[in-house]
Order: sequence, then C-alpha cells, then structure tokens
Amino acid sequence: MPLFALLAAAAAVGLDQLVQGQFGVMGLIGLGLLTAGVKAKNLACASFGAVVLVVLVQPLIG
Repeated sequence: MPLFALLAAAAAVGLDQLVQGQFGVMGLIGLGLLTAGVKAKNLACASFGAVVLVVLVQPLIG
C-alpha cells in the first residue's frame, strides 16, 4: 500500500509539472479545478476545470 501511494504521488507531481510547463498557470488552475470537482463530486467545478483545459488544448488540435 505505501508503494502504491508513493507511485500515485510521483505520477501526480509529474502530471502537474507537464501541465504547468506546457500550458502555464491556467493549465494548473484548470487541472486543479477538475481534480477538486471530481473528488468533491461538484459538477460545476469539474465542468469549469474541463472547459479551461479544453480552451487551452484547442489551438493544438486545429
């Protein structure tokens, strides 16, 4: 169990650094809102975080 928690924390830090490096502070805010909304089961917060991430990714898609 502690190994799983350590791996999960390392993955979270890696994802955080990837999002912040590529999309800046707004990417970090969007990811934080999405994560907090899912954990708290708050649809408005999760939706807002998802919209922020989609808006940031949209120029990369086309």
